[in-house]
Amino acid sequence: MNAGLIVIDMLNPYEHEDAEPLAASAQRALDDVCALVAAAREEGLRIVYVNDNHGDWSAGPRDIARRALAGARPDLVEPVLPPDDAPFIVKARHSIFYETLLEYLLHREEITRLVLAGQVTEQCILYSALDGYVRHFEVVIPTHAIAHIDEQLAQAALRMMKDNMHVQLATDTEAVLEACRA
Repeated sequence: MNAGLIVIDMLNPYEHEDAEPLAASAQRALDDVCALVAAAREEGLRIVYVNDNHGDWSAGPRDIARRALAGARPDLVEPVLPPDDAPFIVKARHSIFYETLLEYLLHREEITRLVLAGQVTEQCILYSALDGYVRHFEVVIPTHAIAHIDEQLAQAALRMMKDNMHVQLATDTEAVLEACRA
């Protein structure tokens, strides 16, 4: 299978200006993100965690996880902590590709289809989908396993991804797995 699941920015301390609406949306998506990770693992998909460093240039994966667990909503972080055997890539900006090693890892493992789950739909998911598209990856967005800050912007972002980037929108875990098997 040439697909990989990218879990984006789920290690969040939720201590920022937009934390309240994001946390509410993340709460609704959390069980689906966890189910998708479990299904991807069972299916044999490569699972990669990519997370913002929140401006701390010395932070590694454990530091980012520790800070998120010590934040305002550890209940949204603990269920999605990456296992020790999963690649963890630190990013500084919105796109999972910008100035990271992700593209190298994906090419090295011959992954051509990406499933982008996590947060924030109208920011990091959108920009990552665009960067994946221009790099000739096929992109699948599990609409049940993403979180947003602004619902209207998130819906507009999903429409842009579908119409302009040919992203496949999947509404449940089985549809995601079917897209990965195609």
